[in-house]
Amino acid sequence: MELVDRILSGDHRAIARAISLIENSPEKTPSLIQGLFGHTGKGRVIGVTGAPGVGKSTLVDQLALICRDQGKTVGILAIDPTSPFTGGAILGDRIRMQRHTLDEGVYVRSMANQGHLGGLAYATSDAIVVLDAAGFDVVLVETVGVGQGEVEIASTADVSIVVTVPDAGDEVQAMKAGIMEIADIFVVNKSDRPGAERTASEIEAMLKLRDLKEGVWCPPVFLTEGTKGTNIATVFDAVLRYDEFQGRKEKLSERRYGRAQVRLISILRQRMMDRFDQSEKLSKFVDEAVTNIATCKVDPYAAADAIMEQMK
Repeated sequence: MELVDRILSGDHRAIARAISLIENSPEKTPSLIQGLFGHTGKGRVIGVTGAPGVGKSTLVDQLALICRDQGKTVGILAIDPTSPFTGGAILGDRIRMQRHTLDEGVYVRSMANQGHLGGLAYATSDAIVVLDAAGFDVVLVETVGVGQGEVEIASTADVSIVVTVPDAGDEVQAMKAGIMEIADIFVVNKSDRPGAERTASEIEAMLKLRDLKEGVWCPPVFLTEGTKGTNIATVFDAVLRYDEFQGRKEKLSERRYGRAQVRLISILRQRMMDRFDQSEKLSKFVDEAVTNIATCKVDPYAAADAIMEQMK
């Protein structure tokens, strides 16, 4: 397959074409991924998440610069809201990444989230496969910025960075509701603002409440100024330390096992839904079951069991 060969050679146009195919022609995606998957597993996937306006794009941009200074190639996937007019990605502040335009060692792609909750696009995992197979040493994934709903990044990235800002108030409270659990590294960005150290202390206090056991990674908290690049190198050093820690504790394979499990289940669910949509017989059976549930003739669990029997 010519497209696969071009991707494996690192051709940026082929990478762009492949990701567009993944987004727009999902029926063609399996054959593409099958050709690429055996060449993956070498790139490190770093997820950057947090609420809108905390400076995720700036942080990603600075991390990319550090990677390039170290001779690493970088693929960037920036997940943006879907435009209500075109259905494509609203590029937001992606203009900050234009400095990488002429650098062959960096590839930047914005993807529309297609209204998908969780901060990522449906096609994100497959796009990561493309960038990994293309030989990028680091793949940076920036989520759309939807607050505590962004826990999905934990099942997609090797390491997750959660970004917040000083005196975030409700956002720090929201961390307790889920996003707190998925962070491997915390960043309090825009630390030149008042209250930065207090915000960092609040996060550290919440981490202590988790009663982390000995031998378990304790997420560090860093104060940064993304626009100036202040302390970003320290954040990247923490990424490398996390990598070493996971390797030493032999948990990196466990992390990737979890990612593989989530991905497989996601594909199976989608294919089951496709069977419902494409089977007129199943569709009618489901409609009857819904009517029976609504009229209290059948309970939902019995109806679900009956539907599963029809799928055998």
